[in-house]
Amino acid sequence: MLITIKYIHDYYKISRITLINWEKQGLLKPYRTPGGVRRYKKEDIESLMGMLQEKPKPAVVCYARVSTLKQKEYLNNQIKRLNEYCKAKGYTNYKVISEIASGVNENRRGLRKLLNMVKRGEVSKLIIEYEDRLARFGYKYLETYLSAFGVDIEIINGAPPDDIHKELAEDLIAIVTSFAARVYGARGGRNNAKQKT
Repeated sequence: MLITIKYIHDYYKISRITLINWEKQGLLKPYRTPGGVRRYKKEDIESLMGMLQEKPKPAVVCYARVSTLKQKEYLNNQIKRLNEYCKAKGYTNYKVISEIASGVNENRRGLRKLLNMVKRGEVSKLIIEYEDRLARFGYKYLETYLSAFGVDIEIINGAPPDDIHKELAEDLIAIVTSFAARVYGARGGRNNAKQKT
């Protein structure tokens, strides 16, 4: 499979200059498109890096989340339960991603980190305490995305937190606030335009 310099940089963290140096040393042979753009064989890159022999197995990832800083103790307990679950199941190669962010927020740092790891093939299984830890809305979309990359989701179905209703209320307020900002922001723009005419 021929791959681009950008792909090599993003996936293997090898710079363009390193590739050209390897060419000059005779370690790597480029293939050129009709337009003269360099492409490289994926196998050549991996063999140069010794990745064929030492390619790490995809890890099991545990994802823990709470909505507010006030719930930090619950987050720590959630992480503890996930760790205990992994040890009981015999998972030795696992990582924990945790964050404090609303389940409605689509730009969560931890979620983005998880999705990037999945895209790079670094995750074999995702373990969450229950569905809404991953996403308050759109869980099925994430499940489909992860499944497309061969990632299984294990839900350990721990008891929901005591303050689940409070957390749901906070998420609902965040949604209403977001929509209100859009509506009143659009209306404000129209009113300003009318005043100028």
